[in-house]
Amino acid sequence: MESVNELWALVQAEIKTGITEVIYEVWMSNLKLESFDGINAVISTDNFRLKIIEQKFLKNIKEAFEKVTGFEVNIIFEESNTQAPVKKPEKKVESAFPNTENNTFETFVVGSSNRFAHAAALAVAAKPGAAYNPLFIYGHSGLGKTHLMCAISNEIQKNDPDANVVYTRCENFVSSIVEGIQTHRMTDIHEKYRNADVLLVDDVQFLGGKESTQEEFFNTFDTLASAGKQIVLTSDRPPREINVLNERLRTRFEWGLIADIKPPDVETRMAIINRKAEAMGLELPADVVAYIAENIKSNVRQLEGAVKKMEAFVTIHGAAVNIATAQSAIKDILNNSAPAAVTVDKIINEVARTYGGDPAEIRSEKRNAKISRQRKLAMYIVREMTNLSSEEIGEKFGGRDHSTVLYAIKETKKEIDANSSLKATVDDIIKNVGES
Repeated sequence: MESVNELWALVQAEIKTGITEVIYEVWMSNLKLESFDGINAVISTDNFRLKIIEQKFLKNIKEAFEKVTGFEVNIIFEESNTQAPVKKPEKKVESAFPNTENNTFETFVVGSSNRFAHAAALAVAAKPGAAYNPLFIYGHSGLGKTHLMCAISNEIQKNDPDANVVYTRCENFVSSIVEGIQTHRMTDIHEKYRNADVLLVDDVQFLGGKESTQEEFFNTFDTLASAGKQIVLTSDRPPREINVLNERLRTRFEWGLIADIKPPDVETRMAIINRKAEAMGLELPADVVAYIAENIKSNVRQLEGAVKKMEAFVTIHGAAVNIATAQSAIKDILNNSAPAAVTVDKIINEVARTYGGDPAEIRSEKRNAKISRQRKLAMYIVREMTNLSSEEIGEKFGGRDHSTVLYAIKETKKEIDANSSLKATVDDIIKNVGES
């Protein structure tokens, strides 16, 4: 070989044959062969990639060298010797993530339930706009979606302090659109979101049923995607299950990579408990860890809350770190995990949220077609989910006569039976109310 560069070009070509183009671009394209003495190959990259490459791709690199040289080569990794850029003030549009400093890739406990989403988030953080765009992460509340989103933000801003990383909850996005339309200041809204280098939107399922907001989001999405900017979305369900969602927006959500997060298995739950206890300086015996993990099964936040409660019992009350203390610590959490009593207010609020309406108007005397339809649906769902009589339901909707309630329920039932899309929407509302 005439040079190290020639050797490295051949090795890189060989590496490409064993992995996908996306993986190569994200993890391998920044590697540099610093030196080769016939035995040792010294390869450099940034610290973030270096850890992942050592863990996952060392074998690929060694095999590529052996195929090119004809003998085994010892691989030595070193961090790139580059001067860190001067950090400028971070650009922010919305308020910061909750617990920003703690929500990093290092503090995220990886298990079988979240491994795929974690790997996808790592790839996006390493090379925004080039790996998976958009990255759509879905799963129930409390499983780590926002943690991963925050970790992506932290990593990108660490690597590029000038990056304009914009985070918002979908409900805040909706509110800003409504305000922008009312005050004729949509230019300011465009300035906020369409100049982002990375746009992170939590809980996009709340776009369902909001036509004007969906149109604005669609245009923002296309503007950013066309410019190669990264978009990361989270939801409690996959795009195909977000009801009353514009089909072209649904298609955009499915463009990139969809990754789900499931409830953690018992081993992962135990690892989360141990990680949280270690961070708090609390030493938990194995039987206590196992007890908490076996009793709290579906929510990472509740696991962390149990450890905090244990720490408080031990620190404040001087309690022993044992099963009895653990039982006391998680008692309230277990009670709070039980399904909340279904209320009429919850149903009305969920109907209003789904259709972009106003709960007060659903209860009011207004009779326009849009509000009347939402009111009838709400009455029907109240009848399905509660034991209230038609008279009692009427009282909850502005003192309406029981015959009015019965008629609304009957007509709604006919419409649902004839319209599978409406049935799916009603089923979704019932599901959301039951989980809230």
